[in-house]
Amino acid sequence: MKLQELANVLRGFEWKNEGNPTIHQIEMDSREVQSGTLFFCVEGYTVDGHDYAAQAVEKGAVAIVANRVLPSIDVPVIIVRDTKRAMAKLSTYFYGNPTSNMHLIGVTGTNGKTTVTHLLEQMMKDVKKKTGLIGTMYTKIGDVELKTLNTTPESITLQKRFKEMVDAGVDTALMEVSSHALHLGRVRGCDFDVAVFTNLTPDHLNYHKTMESYLYAKGLLFAQLGNSFSDKVAVINVDDQASEELLKMTTVDVLTYGIKIKADVMAKQINIAAAGTTFILEAMGEQIDIEMKLIGMFSVYNALAAASAALASGVSLKDIKDSLERVEGVSGRFESVDSGQDFTVIVDYAHTSDSLENVLTTVKEFAKGSISVVVGCGGDRDRSKRPVMASIATKYADQAILTSDNPRSEDPKQILDDMVEGLDAENYTVILDRKEAIYQAIGEAKKDDIIVIAGKGHETYQILGSRTIHFDDREVAREAIKEERL
Repeated sequence: MKLQELANVLRGFEWKNEGNPTIHQIEMDSREVQSGTLFFCVEGYTVDGHDYAAQAVEKGAVAIVANRVLPSIDVPVIIVRDTKRAMAKLSTYFYGNPTSNMHLIGVTGTNGKTTVTHLLEQMMKDVKKKTGLIGTMYTKIGDVELKTLNTTPESITLQKRFKEMVDAGVDTALMEVSSHALHLGRVRGCDFDVAVFTNLTPDHLNYHKTMESYLYAKGLLFAQLGNSFSDKVAVINVDDQASEELLKMTTVDVLTYGIKIKADVMAKQINIAAAGTTFILEAMGEQIDIEMKLIGMFSVYNALAAASAALASGVSLKDIKDSLERVEGVSGRFESVDSGQDFTVIVDYAHTSDSLENVLTTVKEFAKGSISVVVGCGGDRDRSKRPVMASIATKYADQAILTSDNPRSEDPKQILDDMVEGLDAENYTVILDRKEAIYQAIGEAKKDDIIVIAGKGHETYQILGSRTIHFDDREVAREAIKEERL
């Protein structure tokens, strides 16, 4: 594709330096540049892509998109007001607008995005759809897994992955859509057919500052479905008070779900036990019994969200039932670690106050022995939730062990000091080392006790300053159980 053809997609730009090279690839990371690359200079939090323009040219970049003049560059430079906006538009065009050739479901909300997308993946596979998935744990094209750095990648990576999905025959894609991605414009150019809202609880306030701004970011997904009456559908949890504002933000048809407030899709006669959850799924006049292995009220909400999106996508209630009852679970989400011990160990990704409360209240419903929780808070993230997390841990568990999560650039001890500041409880211990904390919880466990290891879930690493080490809560728990039984 010629540079001029790409540039013609833009409205308003300045062209510096002559030439109309052929563009073979597009990149925003200078390390990925090869001969024939169009390089986008993007200003990030810690680095400015403009500083790497010369390096990109040395590696083979034949043109640059920037937001200012680059006097030392002799290849064509397209100067735009906003390089990230231009990048989203040009990458969508360069890769042939791939999401227009598939059914795309986006899921946003503080909690539940990963579980809902995985439930939808199962449902779509069961009705013989070929799926793609983009989210916190990985990107999947069919059954091929690819690593991902962000829950929702940058637009240039996103459009490339969607093009790979189309080339692989994917007809239905499921995507976790983070508030950061919406606010930073990463999903511009994505043609969503169904948008799902799970819930809104305090999180990422270090970035969004206020809950109003956080809600606004989430609402962008629904506003961007368009202003015409189309076949697109917004799926919204009406039990969450944020739903009132979200309903105002979208023009397309709305499918509501809930448990407490009357909705299009509802769960009734809910029974939660250690072996699983049963309820009656009622959808627009029809009813069907569900017996699923997933546990907890939050799992019912996730099931309702997925069922509603599937119904909006043409899946029958019977097929939805079959899929929900088939699912064993999602990695790192209320995942049991069973090594033959006479007590229960559950690993969960719960890293917000709401998700931690959901997990612990669910455990209390079937606990026969005492409940212990191992939990910390991430560094370089919202500090305001730290004492709230500690308060919830000590309120719902018999014993809380407060420990490191991913401290990143922060002092782990300071994070724990923030957690216990003002804490009016005595049923907690502070252990800086996460492995030691898990070992202590398991070492003290008695028959029928339950240990919840919260915060990291599926993650297989821990970020300590500038180092990233291998760390998997499930592996550490198994090792501790094994040593305890020797």
